[in-house]
Amino acid sequence: MTLRFKDYLTTSQARVQSVLEGFLDDYLHAIGNKETRLLAAIRYSLLAPGKRVRPMLVYAAAEAIGPANHTDADWAACAVECIHAYSLIHDDLPSMDDDDLRRNRPTCHIAFDEATAILAGDALQAMAFEALSRSQLPMQAVAILSTAARRMVDGQAIDQAATNEILSIEALQAMHGDKTGALIVASLKLGALSSGANSQQLAALETFGEAIGLAFQIQDDILDITSTTEELGKPQNSDSDANKATYPRFLGLEGAQQALQQQHQRAITSLEVFSHSTALEQLANFIVERRR
Repeated sequence: MTLRFKDYLTTSQARVQSVLEGFLDDYLHAIGNKETRLLAAIRYSLLAPGKRVRPMLVYAAAEAIGPANHTDADWAACAVECIHAYSLIHDDLPSMDDDDLRRNRPTCHIAFDEATAILAGDALQAMAFEALSRSQLPMQAVAILSTAARRMVDGQAIDQAATNEILSIEALQAMHGDKTGALIVASLKLGALSSGANSQQLAALETFGEAIGLAFQIQDDILDITSTTEELGKPQNSDSDANKATYPRFLGLEGAQQALQQQHQRAITSLEVFSHSTALEQLANFIVERRR
């Protein structure tokens, strides 16, 4: 990870963290300044230490297009992080992936309880659209984010049904295109809209997002079997032990690594229409090089 990208990621993290904290302060004020168990669970999950890749994508896409409406980009970044946090809470539940550890600390249902975790996820999904409503983005933005949220649910349903089943590589890619790629694409498009992107630019970013979404998932699957629990921040071999459909399972480790490089090259090629895409290029590099 280059120094410039590390700095860019740190700046993006700090920027969206400030927006998220202010958003939660508004929530607290709306309920009479009383810190409830539910709000504590929301705060625990939304402000958890994380890479904030999706907000960074919002900011980087806006920058690739041109001068952005910074307020619109901030609310878009807040919205996609709310959706992401909600999805992690629900994915970790005993009825889903049944994980006890996330980002090197107890998952929401372990830190609180299962009912509170479900409600926190429900609230965060609604809060995403409340955040988006504070921007001046066109109604197209609502359609982009709602479609991504629905596709994530579709992908999770397919993932659950695929346990102990044999999928084709095409079906595996389609599943992760929904589960992981959809919100990544939405993040890019929302950021681009804050800078007034045209249809050609949105199409290029969709290709980029689909490619890095698949790359992100392939690398996740590779790390699941090559990294330690301490490096991952969650149990090693959790997907393998659950007999889930993964790229190494179907392609072998070497084949999965080749697929990762193919998606990386596809992502880089899609950015040729932009003159200011350094942050996006470095993000693509980061995804294939990350160790957690």
